Amino acid sequence: MKILKFRKIIFTNLFLFNLFNFSYPVFSSSIYKNFFRLDGLNKNNANLSVLKKTSSDRKIEDNFELAKEIALKENLNQKFQLEIQSDKQFQQESVLYAEGNVTANYKGNTLKADILVYDKSKGIVEAEGNVFFVLGDQVFRAEKINFDFKNNQGSFTKVKGLIKTKNLLENLDFTSYDSDNVRKVVQKIKKARVLNTPDGVNNWIFYTDELKVKNDEWLASKAIFTNDLLESDQINFVINNLKIIPRNDSLELKTSINFLVLEDNISIPFWFGNRTIRDSEQGYLFGLQPKWFLGFDNLDKDGYFIGRRLDPIKLTDEFKLNLEPQFLIQRSIQNYTNSFVGEGKSITADKEKRDTYLSDYFALDSEVTGTVNNWDLKISKKLNSFDKAKFLDASRFKFNLSRQIDFLDSLWVKSLFGVYRDRIWNGSIGEAEVYLGYGSKLEKINTWETNGITRTEKINFGLGNFKGEDLNSKDLVSSFKGSIFYSLDQKFPIKIKEPKNKFVDNSFVYIFEPVKQGTNINTKLAVLYSLYEDGNHQEYIEFGAGPEFVLGEFKKKYFDYTRISLFPSYKLKSGESIFKFDQISDLFTLNLAFDQQLYGPILLKTDATLNLDKNSEDYGDFISSKISISLKKRSYELGVFYQPHNQSGGINFSLYGFE
Repeated sequence: MKILKFRKIIFTNLFLFNLFNFSYPVFSSSIYKNFFRLDGLNKNNANLSVLKKTSSDRKIEDNFELAKEIALKENLNQKFQLEIQSDKQFQQESVLYAEGNVTANYKGNTLKADILVYDKSKGIVEAEGNVFFVLGDQVFRAEKINFDFKNNQGSFTKVKGLIKTKNLLENLDFTSYDSDNVRKVVQKIKKARVLNTPDGVNNWIFYTDELKVKNDEWLASKAIFTNDLLESDQINFVINNLKIIPRNDSLELKTSINFLVLEDNISIPFWFGNRTIRDSEQGYLFGLQPKWFLGFDNLDKDGYFIGRRLDPIKLTDEFKLNLEPQFLIQRSIQNYTNSFVGEGKSITADKEKRDTYLSDYFALDSEVTGTVNNWDLKISKKLNSFDKAKFLDASRFKFNLSRQIDFLDSLWVKSLFGVYRDRIWNGSIGEAEVYLGYGSKLEKINTWETNGITRTEKINFGLGNFKGEDLNSKDLVSSFKGSIFYSLDQKFPIKIKEPKNKFVDNSFVYIFEPVKQGTNINTKLAVLYSLYEDGNHQEYIEFGAGPEFVLGEFKKKYFDYTRISLFPSYKLKSGESIFKFDQISDLFTLNLAFDQQLYGPILLKTDATLNLDKNSEDYGDFISSKISISLKKRSYELGVFYQPHNQSGGINFSLYGFE
């Protein structure tokens, strides 16, 4: 879209400018109200007249309708039509007045107010009294608007808006919208019930006492954003010293210290510095990940660490660099590390206790993202020590280039990949690594529902060259590998208590959508065939089926939600891999999941896989597990988790979207 020139001034500025810059024909869509009429396409020759309908104005009405039809035809390609309606209109010298139910429309974008005054000579417009304006899918209310177009400055008082971020940048293009939907859009600001949007947070409510505009910059000393459209004070983002700067193809946001406010009681300070809205396809207003965070990784970082996400660095118009420096707290306290092999030993050797230096206490995660000829590029690197003697041992690298393609009448994802020291958890075999690998994948994932049965189908074709640890020794081996994988997961409802509807209101304090209670049977069918260059191959067919029970509505204070899932799975296997990282193991497993509301929003979640393969050395052990406890609310979830199998953990924070 050609929107560069429009984005020089943020959307409201542009909307108002086009509403009151009378260089285009202006008509009223109704002859039963007063209307402004501006004749001629050249504003220098424009002649304003105030027309009122009387019983003797039939001929005038007919001429007006004819002129309106001609103007619409002549300007069909340009679509420069502006309509202003009100109960009363008049002009004094260069000042235009409209009073009572004032409505101004421009290409489907709408401004309404009780009073509107436009001083053409000074270029100042004022609107007050129940002011609201609609720009595409964006809706704003204000007590008063004052804007000086000549000096490009103004203010908006007591602003409240509903921002739909998925369409925010598109709305700046002034594409025509259906003005018949204005009433429906306006009603969306105040919600009595909402519907969850599983694709992310796309709708935000925005408040500020005063929004100022100066030199194309939009300023607010304090602004509040919330994804809770029911406005229950569950969660608010209090943004201080907000500055919005329009760029050619984006909006840049700058702030000082901000606060995440939970339940209008708990304030958590956070910083996100400069953020840029470029591609709002995912629906987020700005990056919601906090700048500072605490993590736990015992294998690569010796335990707890603290990190800071820096502002993205624009490399080119298509590429950006994300940097995340980290300080390894636990490694620095204990003054040694267990994350590396002995000096001079093979990368596949056992890790040893080694002395540390100042350079070992710092780490860096980096990522380059962008597009190359419609391909999505992502390059990520982890550096777990700055000690140059450990550089190769401390580095991990991934490269992925992917795009969607049309194949066999459906959408697939084609990707090219490369890895260096990629960690893989392989059940009872434990931690394994792909030391070096590159190749290509073709994959399709499709989910659909038929007669209440939910199905997810995955198909994957892969070809690559890999170097990794040998299955039966510590040596590194190399081989080409080709693979074909297919799986079908199904959920069969057995006895389900369907909720009356999918909407939630303020009575749903803890959940973002009504609980579907009852019993389901989950099944899985999977097939894999892998071939290696020396003739080795391995293949399996996997069958799994088990019940899932969901009880409670999650609306009461105590034990009003329980989920239990039992999923035994068995593999029929033949052949062997030459690698440790992809060897088929654990032929008989039982996956156990248990979620339980304890009190109010406190939710306990556990998930573990039990090894029931009697031929395995780890028979009877849990080969993977995760436990978490969280504060779960309708609009957000905050919790901590730990994974004993790979000794990692962290903090989870999720936002839920509504419409």
